[in-house]
Amino acid sequence: MGVTIESPFGNRVHFLYIFIFLSCFFSIFLLPSKSSSSSSSSLFDHSNSSSFVPFQRNFLLLFSLASVMEGLWSVFGEYELVYYGVAKEQMMLLLCAGFSAALFVGSFLGMISDLIGQKKVCLIFFILHLFVGVWKSITAHPSVWVANICLSLASSIFSFNFETWVAIEHEKQGQRQDILSDTFWLMTFFESAALIGGQVLANWLVGIDVKKGVVPSSTASVFLSILGIICVSRGWTENPKMAFDDYRTSFFTYIFGDKRIWLLVLAQACLQFSIALFWILWAPTLVADGREVHLGLIFPSLLGARMLGSTVFPWLISGPSSFRTEDCLLYAFVVLGFVFSIIAYDYQEIGILVALFCLFHACVGLILPSLARLRTMYVPNELRGGMISLSLAPANAAILLFLLLRGFYRNIENAAMVAFAALGLFIAAGCMHVLKRWGKQPYQNWHKL
Repeated sequence: MGVTIESPFGNRVHFLYIFIFLSCFFSIFLLPSKSSSSSSSSLFDHSNSSSFVPFQRNFLLLFSLASVMEGLWSVFGEYELVYYGVAKEQMMLLLCAGFSAALFVGSFLGMISDLIGQKKVCLIFFILHLFVGVWKSITAHPSVWVANICLSLASSIFSFNFETWVAIEHEKQGQRQDILSDTFWLMTFFESAALIGGQVLANWLVGIDVKKGVVPSSTASVFLSILGIICVSRGWTENPKMAFDDYRTSFFTYIFGDKRIWLLVLAQACLQFSIALFWILWAPTLVADGREVHLGLIFPSLLGARMLGSTVFPWLISGPSSFRTEDCLLYAFVVLGFVFSIIAYDYQEIGILVALFCLFHACVGLILPSLARLRTMYVPNELRGGMISLSLAPANAAILLFLLLRGFYRNIENAAMVAFAALGLFIAAGCMHVLKRWGKQPYQNWHKL
């Protein structure tokens, strides 16, 4: 990875920082209040139950902690591989191993979460990070295979467990739908901010003493994992879960038997495929013509754009001029499809590429809470984790296939993979159009049927 960047573009990047974060501030500050009885209402004080507000705050704190850990290893992982002299072919094998674990094991973790409880699976998430941190701290030459598989499984848990947990707690306390929608976009906002914090932490730890290698970041991971385990263990209680036979029957009835949920599964899979492909190819795309680019300057801008996109969500779904969630998703997926189509055309101007990358993440920031809102409308919370993990399976399978074709057989180029992702995003837009035609009028979830 290069460490220099052209001065004029570097100045534009710093201006982009300021613009994005000021836009986020004003978007949140000017957000219309949902409570007409008090002029000082905020995102955290319009709940029907006083017990949900502490849960929401504590949950977002725990979710941010988990996001920092995800960001820590995502940023530090590349440095670690370079530090140990891992060749590109081995890196490709590691990627394949990670996506294989996510496909063949992670696809069923959501169902396990529904059966044993989200709290226990959240503990597994932190234990996996703790194991990797201890493993790398005490071993001079740790197995990157074991660490990569454990972190891939932890990422799979992260993708579904926290959303399912907050949705079940929201239902248990009888909160309004808009409260849960606010929590969804706040999760996307806090996740992006925490990923930036993870990058800052990783860079600072590496900068302490490069010769110490992975020890500082491993120690930080161990500390954060222990802190997360303590918070979860001393925190919330869970209701008893349904038996396996009842779960299997309900899953076949409400998930496999509902065409609308299949549309949500396909849309989620297309989105996850495009996100995973983006993080694999964004750096090679920027340096494709030999430029030396400081990717660490661009990374926060991308996540800042996602933060900005998440703050747009409450503006679109609330108020007198609110839009249907399916309409918002349809237009966002179409924009993403055109963004990837332009990137697939192999346009090499770095300023245009960064602008397209930021637009991509802004749309992702809008799409993630919107899809979560639709899942609340159509998917039983008791089956939510299994449905989300099922949505990840096609995306992981597609990524694994393209990694094999590109990395080992050389049968496909990067532009072709991006074009395939663009096609998937247009298909996701079509799913939203069909879902709007098939959807309930007015909105109602399965608990009211």
